[in-house]
Amino acid sequence: MSGTADGVFLAFARALRVAGVDASAERVHAFLRAVAELGPAQVYWAGRLTLCGSHEDLELYDQVFAARFGGESAEAGRRAAPPGQWLAVRDTQAEPRTRAPDEPALPPSAALAGSAEVLRHRDIADLDAAERAALRRLLAAFALHGQARRTARRRPARRGAVDPRRTVRELLRQGGEPARLRHRARAERPRRVVLLVDVSGSMAPYADALLRFAHAAAHGARGTRTDVFTIATRLTRVTRELSHRDPNLAMAALAAAVPDWRGGTRLGELLREFLNRWGQRGTARGAVVVVLSDGWERGDPELLAAQMRRLQRLAHRVIWANPRKARPGYAPLAAGMAAALPSVDAFVEGHSLAALERLAAVVKGADDA
Repeated sequence: MSGTADGVFLAFARALRVAGVDASAERVHAFLRAVAELGPAQVYWAGRLTLCGSHEDLELYDQVFAARFGGESAEAGRRAAPPGQWLAVRDTQAEPRTRAPDEPALPPSAALAGSAEVLRHRDIADLDAAERAALRRLLAAFALHGQARRTARRRPARRGAVDPRRTVRELLRQGGEPARLRHRARAERPRRVVLLVDVSGSMAPYADALLRFAHAAAHGARGTRTDVFTIATRLTRVTRELSHRDPNLAMAALAAAVPDWRGGTRLGELLREFLNRWGQRGTARGAVVVVLSDGWERGDPELLAAQMRRLQRLAHRVIWANPRKARPGYAPLAAGMAAALPSVDAFVEGHSLAALERLAAVVKGADDA
């Protein structure tokens, strides 16, 4: 297999991890070996049988595969090699495979993934209509996991403090004979994620993609509570509108609910409103708060700086994703961005799919460097 194809399949495995599939390094190695043995036409089953570890992973796998390689390719892949045939193939000597006359011809997987890989790094503002449609399919497979936090609840564990009740019950079951000690540890759950999406005029080229990213974030990660707000001249909570499973229905409901598309930007005033109405009442407490904005501010920068300091005291982390950050020579010199930056824990790019994948990793707790 060529190095280019390896890179394509590794990028596919990274996308699965972002979506929530536990595609470990060992599983990825097995996946690459399976593709090398059986050929790129069998990528679908190679990945399904090596990268998925539970029934819950299968649905996520299908979504990511369809987004990366196209829905038609995924359907053809299912028909090309039933799992039973795979189990027989794995125990036999690999032979050159020829396509049967009645077998559907698959698009070259590496070529499909290669175009998706290029699209991952393109600036969203520069995409044409067809590329934006492809980007929407890729965004639909996203997942946003909040950073894990320890809770007060305990769960059975292999290590940790001794669990007296379970240990005594085990001794009683053994009739008083020696038995293994039972342990317990604090359970973990992901932190709440709050997304503040700028839909003002200066963010118009990015707003649709960022809101679709927010929609996927609200549905893709199991156990993570996600709240979404839009900001421009008004603050609008759109969590309910994004509850539709279908992204197109969600975007239509959101368009009807948001009155200030492509308006001005009053970040300081709206952040104060968010903190007074929702943030201090629990929405922002201990949460990972993500601001997706270019930082242009028509109001008082000092007000924005003061509200950002309030937000930083309430939230576990404050992350700012700025699509303009990726431009050559960019410096946070705009009054709003300069005022907010001292209270930001992580300042990242937000101009492309790859940048949003990096943002998802930072939200989950990855190193900011």
